[in-house]
Amino acid sequence: MITRIKGRKISKGVAEGRALVTKSPISFLGDIDPKTGTVVAPNHELCGRSLAGKVLVFPMGKGSTVGSYVLYQLKKNGLAPAAIVNKYCEAIVAVGAIISDIPLVDCLDEDPTTFVETGDKVRVNGTEGYIEVERWP
Repeated sequence: MITRIKGRKISKGVAEGRALVTKSPISFLGDIDPKTGTVVAPNHELCGRSLAGKVLVFPMGKGSTVGSYVLYQLKKNGLAPAAIVNKYCEAIVAVGAIISDIPLVDCLDEDPTTFVETGDKVRVNGTEGYIEVERWP
């Protein structure tokens, strides 16, 4: 079954992949290693997990404005998430997604950090402002 959830379009494009979900904010400067695409923050629930090719679902970004450029470096290194879904997107993540051509949607009709589960197949349409979630048994 596929569920479509409307949201706000932030960064244009369409991408899909398996969801990687966290209820914790992410700082691209410090929490993510741009050379490996892996979460390195020791106390983060995704520590050791790779973002590469995933639909990264998290509530919001945090931290330095340099985080936008870390997201861009991840894209250049082929290690960026395929798409991003935020509960609420702040400027650092928005700019990083836009300059990196990573589709991004936020302000969904349902909280994506509770509705989407890690491993779900998610299609993000940043051009029209919605996601489609397909649960896998």
